[in-house]
Amino acid sequence: MSITIERNKLFWASCLALLVTALSFGIRAGIMNKLGTNFNLSTQQLGVITAAAFWGFPLAIVVGGFIVDIIGMKKLLVMAFVLHLAGILLTVFATGYWTLFISTLLIGIANGTVEAACNPLVASLFTDNKTTKLNHFHLWFPGGIVIGTLLVLLLNYVNIGWQVQVAVMIIPTLIYGYLFYTLKFPVTERVASGYSTKDMYKATFLSPLFIFMFICMFGTAVTELFTGQWIDVLLKNVTSNAILILTLTTGVMVIGRAFAGPIVHRFSPQGVLLMSSVVAAIGLYLLSTLTGNAVFFAALVFGVGVCYFWPTMIGFVAENIPKSGALGLNMLGGAGMFAVSIYSIFMGKYYDDLVVKHLPAGSNATGEALETAKSLAGPEVLRLTLIIPIILIVAFTLLTLYMRGRKKEVPVMAVEPSL
Repeated sequence: MSITIERNKLFWASCLALLVTALSFGIRAGIMNKLGTNFNLSTQQLGVITAAAFWGFPLAIVVGGFIVDIIGMKKLLVMAFVLHLAGILLTVFATGYWTLFISTLLIGIANGTVEAACNPLVASLFTDNKTTKLNHFHLWFPGGIVIGTLLVLLLNYVNIGWQVQVAVMIIPTLIYGYLFYTLKFPVTERVASGYSTKDMYKATFLSPLFIFMFICMFGTAVTELFTGQWIDVLLKNVTSNAILILTLTTGVMVIGRAFAGPIVHRFSPQGVLLMSSVVAAIGLYLLSTLTGNAVFFAALVFGVGVCYFWPTMIGFVAENIPKSGALGLNMLGGAGMFAVSIYSIFMGKYYDDLVVKHLPAGSNATGEALETAKSLAGPEVLRLTLIIPIILIVAFTLLTLYMRGRKKEVPVMAVEPSL
């Protein structure tokens, strides 16, 4: 008996789950100062709480990549729902540092679990259009951050407390949990194609093409996510509206990913990655050199450059190395998040050293001298980071030449057993 797979409902449920992931970043970023005040937390404690989300995410996405074919995407997503709900409720009823830390860790694990299951799910639902649909799916991450930050601004304006702001996430969480629990799932594309677990491990850990993309993911993720996360710190002394740069960049990413289809079909995934690297390099250069309102133009260019990086990297592997299966997609995502965390630690120290370097001899690290030092240090960090997209231009040029004439494999879809 054939089982109907309602792929559009599954796709929109996946988008809702990613929306919750993004809202957790956007809303938590907007309420961190209030949490610090309400619970008498130091900046260091707030930093550790924030970092908990980034520890949980790569852990969950990599572990999920190993087990998704064993337990199925449905069970993994039900687990994500339970973790999201628990993390949100624990945040709403938090009593101090440890409850906030644990709740953030749970939400981070849930976020990684969503990516671990939804990336292979989207690839399995749309085997003939993977890169485009992965771009459509991933637009909900920058879109959710925009929605989350605007929601915080609105609710703050009408004097609604942070507990209610966090509780808003319960609504999309319940909806996606219900949909995933009731809908039938396909098996992953790798299982449907008949590739063995041994084939998956070989394609992931021994394939030169996958290893190449794995290394390139370090660069694309750092270019996109490090710059986005640090833009307020690096440029706040260059422009009075540094946070609006992130909003503009994120908004451009939403629009770009929504219209990814014609671009991917016209230029191929590797062609899109090459063009993105060129535009991202130009955008980073402009961000590091322009000042005042001109910085917003630089942000627009940079947003266009990075908007296709993450989903197109995943889409390329899904289309061209299908034997790597869900493990390959999730190893790629885990590599990206790991690279950003390591690079952030390194560049944080580099930034502090630059600030000290630019302080006049004998001056205290306060007042106008400190502000001037910071305004010089931020663009220098961006100029050093500019090396990464330049290297990517060379790498993706070689990839484009290699991929000419390479045939694609198109697997068949099967059905995953019911939960």
